[in-house]
Amino acid sequence: MVKAISLYSGGLDSTLAIKVLRMQNIDVIALSFATPFNNIEEKRSMLERVAEELGCELMFVKLGREYLDLVRYPKYGYGKALNPCIDCKILMLKRAKEIMIERGADFIATGEVLGQRPMSQNRKALRIIEEESGLKGLILRPLSAKFLPPTIPEKEGKVNRSALLSIKGRSRKVQLELARKYGIKEYFTPASGCLLTDKRFSDRLLDLFLFKGKKKIGINDVELIKVGRMFRIGDKARLIVGRNEEENRQLKTLCKKGDFVLIVENVPGPLSIVRGIVNFNGLKLAASIIARYSDVNSKAQAKIIVYNYDFSNVITEITAPPIGNDLIERLRV
Repeated sequence: MVKAISLYSGGLDSTLAIKVLRMQNIDVIALSFATPFNNIEEKRSMLERVAEELGCELMFVKLGREYLDLVRYPKYGYGKALNPCIDCKILMLKRAKEIMIERGADFIATGEVLGQRPMSQNRKALRIIEEESGLKGLILRPLSAKFLPPTIPEKEGKVNRSALLSIKGRSRKVQLELARKYGIKEYFTPASGCLLTDKRFSDRLLDLFLFKGKKKIGINDVELIKVGRMFRIGDKARLIVGRNEEENRQLKTLCKKGDFVLIVENVPGPLSIVRGIVNFNGLKLAASIIARYSDVNSKAQAKIIVYNYDFSNVITEITAPPIGNDLIERLRV
């Protein structure tokens, strides 16, 4: 039986690509990549359910440090935010190629649609991705296949080219019609994918690059800026303030050596982390910000306890009034 490795994000395009292959009785392994910038592992149950309905095996691959290195210095640059889409696809396809060889598959498929994304789904970008991943002629894009040169599996008769599709452009009308036709009801929306395409998150990541340096950031730093409110309290220090009990819990698990943990005493308030190089004035500014989000009266002062990262020592206690709205907005990242 012909076997394919198909990149599977859980979105409609990648789901349809697998469906088109399965309609030709091609054995498909759906390959989902977890990165520091997506939450695909949290949606695993849905992916498993859809993969079962499609009749294909589901495989998860985690990309960590190597993906962060790619985001720091992408060879082909960023999109509108800090999304290195071409480099990202190359990395995933290189890993898919390894799995293709390990599992004895014949080719790799993706849900890419010609012209849908200006940076990574134009003809030049698709050609670069094939060459850089070492998969020239072995990447089949079932949704746009009839607009692209025949691949090796098509030439060899392993895939029926006439049964492939001719979709291009940014409109999703055809895909939605096909979803209804094939009874596909579960898929992620385009906006629910990579955080690197989100301007707000990208601003935080860029700020992290600037205050820590690209070479010094790690996975823990990325996880930290996903949580809570973020403020500049100095050139080399940032404050993260939890917005609710769940975020307070997450922040507590993300504390690492060198961090300060700030907690409001006697009244309800957020747990907060200061990371970076900070002096007493910076901690006092942080205390005022935290007071702003506590239940202390706006005309009163809050008592903030500053602990070291593992709560084993009290570093200092600071009494501070809530910061004004104008200043807090200037400090917000």
